[in-house]
Amino acid sequence: MDGNDHKIIAALQEGARTPLRKISKRVHMSESAVRKRVKRLERLGVIKSYTAVVDPSKMGYNTMAIIGLDVAPEKHREITEALAKLKEVKKLVTSTGEYSIMGIVWAHDNSELNDIVLQKIGRIEGVKKTHTAIILELIKDGY
Repeated sequence: MDGNDHKIIAALQEGARTPLRKISKRVHMSESAVRKRVKRLERLGVIKSYTAVVDPSKMGYNTMAIIGLDVAPEKHREITEALAKLKEVKKLVTSTGEYSIMGIVWAHDNSELNDIVLQKIGRIEGVKKTHTAIILELIKDGY
C-alpha cells in the first residue's frame, strides 16, 4: 500500500458513496486507476465492506455504554461468541488489561441497559464481572 491507497481509503471512509470520479480528482489519478486500486484493496481484504454509519440517538438509542468483562479464561471463546450474537452489542473486542473483553452496547434508555447488562451479559456462563461506563458524548467515530 502506498500513499494513494491511503488517500483512496480515507475518501471512502468519509463517504463510501462518493463517486470514483470525485475520488480520482482528489487523489490526482485517473478514474480507471482508482477503480483498479479499490478492487485490489477489496480483493486483499483491506476494504472489508461498505456500510451506513448511523446516529444511534436518531434511531431511539439514547444510552450507549462501554462494557468491560472479566471472564473465566476457559470460557473466553464461548463468551465472545455469545456476545457477538446479541443485537445490542455493536462493537466487540478482546483486549489486554483489566478486562479481556470489551464491547459497545446501544440501549434505548438506562433501564434497558440495566437489563442488557444483568439479564443478558451477566448471565452468560463464565462472566465473572462486568464494568459499565456510560458514554456521555461521542466525540469521534471512525478509523
